[in-house]
Amino acid sequence: MQKVLPQGTVLQPGALPLPCDIVMDQDVAVRMRDGVTIYVDIFRPAQAAEGLPTIVGWSPYGKQGGVIQWGDLPLRGGVPVDRLSGLEMFEGPDPAYWCAHGYAVVNADSRGAFSSQGDLHCWGPQEGQDGHDLVEWIAQCPWSSGKVGLSGTSWLAIAQWFIAAEQPPHLAAIAPCEGWTDLYRCDVVRGGIPDVGFNDFMLRKFAGPGSVEDIPSMVRAHPLMNAYWESKVPALHKVSVPVYVVASWTNLIHTQGTLDGWRGLASKQKWLRVHNTHEWSHYYDSAEDLRRFFDYTLKGSSNGWDSVPRVRMAVLDPGGVDIVDRPEEEFPLARTSFTPLYLDASSRSLAARQVLEAGQAEYDPTDVRSRLSFEHVFDRDTEIAGYIQLKLWVQAIDADDLDIYVELRKLDAQGRHLGARTFLPPGVARGDTPENPDRQPGMLVFSGAKGMQRASMRATDPHRSVPGIPYHSFDRVEKLAPEEIVAVDIQIWPLAMHWRKGEKLQLLIAGQKLSGAEFPGLEPADTINRGRHVVHCGGVHDSHLLLPVT
Repeated sequence: MQKVLPQGTVLQPGALPLPCDIVMDQDVAVRMRDGVTIYVDIFRPAQAAEGLPTIVGWSPYGKQGGVIQWGDLPLRGGVPVDRLSGLEMFEGPDPAYWCAHGYAVVNADSRGAFSSQGDLHCWGPQEGQDGHDLVEWIAQCPWSSGKVGLSGTSWLAIAQWFIAAEQPPHLAAIAPCEGWTDLYRCDVVRGGIPDVGFNDFMLRKFAGPGSVEDIPSMVRAHPLMNAYWESKVPALHKVSVPVYVVASWTNLIHTQGTLDGWRGLASKQKWLRVHNTHEWSHYYDSAEDLRRFFDYTLKGSSNGWDSVPRVRMAVLDPGGVDIVDRPEEEFPLARTSFTPLYLDASSRSLAARQVLEAGQAEYDPTDVRSRLSFEHVFDRDTEIAGYIQLKLWVQAIDADDLDIYVELRKLDAQGRHLGARTFLPPGVARGDTPENPDRQPGMLVFSGAKGMQRASMRATDPHRSVPGIPYHSFDRVEKLAPEEIVAVDIQIWPLAMHWRKGEKLQLLIAGQKLSGAEFPGLEPADTINRGRHVVHCGGVHDSHLLLPVT
């Protein structure tokens, strides 16, 4: 069905009036290579009949509204109603903006979503192949210029890696904003600890004619890395089109995966921007910047994009003023000096030199109030920027395994927690920071960079591990013998943060998540903790934090 939406149309109270006449082709059937039909909505500026570059939004959320809408979120997730027209799919490009600037937009209901045929697949090669087929179908449309780009955040970002890896000939560029590049390691089994609450919550929302891939059941049936989980890792070495990656330091699921994606890309034309706000608001607030990228890659505009720094990076400064869009040549930064801070059990400090005296500290992993704290006072202004690694020598008392949760926090000189601020609605997320009484509704106080690891899944691949990034193979279970002390490497997600002289870095260690739940009410992680955990420091047990000092 085709209709024309006149300039000035307001689709919902308070929404952005349409800036131009838009032709909307609704529920257009597109046939995939295996005969399955999916349905898309196409938006085109009415004044342009042909030669249109196209931006695609791909997800199972609903090509117009659907299972999640901005109005379902408290405070609309930080995206004001007058910022968007209402034509956009959740977390996808707004056709009103892009049509006004000479683009077509195609919103797709992926396989198995709503009226699209088949079973709903969660990422992986099927989405990649289907996305490939859609890109090539668009290129043959009479209104198309033959140049197609992909855009969107979260699921819409993740799908881009898989579609680009299939190398559709008419895909000209992608712009993944905050996703991941490894379902197992970045989402449902981080650190070897099954945690499917959020995934289960999301999958139950979907609607369609067939079945939905049951990721939580796969986690419990196949907890070790295997061919199935490897299929949920996009072949980044096959992604050769220009890429504009957007990330942040504060997103529990997306931070590490997005930056890992940036590192693994084969593309010689790639740009990275790490912002200091929230993914939803940033995606729409930075539309002009994204358009410069697509104008350059899809329209061939000589707009200076080729001189944009390959990396623009925010440095968080809780208690001060964040640095935004600092230009860099690369990430991780070549000037990084990996600096160890050693755990001292007697003083509960992080020492700059190895601790000679052996010591130990313990906590009850079943008690939410029980945790270890180690602190370091900086004697000069210091910036850390990059990947962080923690090596702990641990022992389980009355158990043969243990799950460890860690967090890095910034404290002021008086020991008060300084949390970075980013938007997320109250009731959806909250920081574990009662010492910040000036926190306002609509603001999340980011507690600090986190890590987690199951001791029996501690094996790492020495050929793929580098300083700051222990690469866990997750292909075996190595239980602890009675009284055995083992070294466990814990990946703490990347961070860029500034400390002033006299301010403190705090390392917290516990048997449970150290911050309030990101989404209260979700099913908790499948932890195996019981008994007591003992951390051994000093002497032959060189427990230490490895920081990327820049």
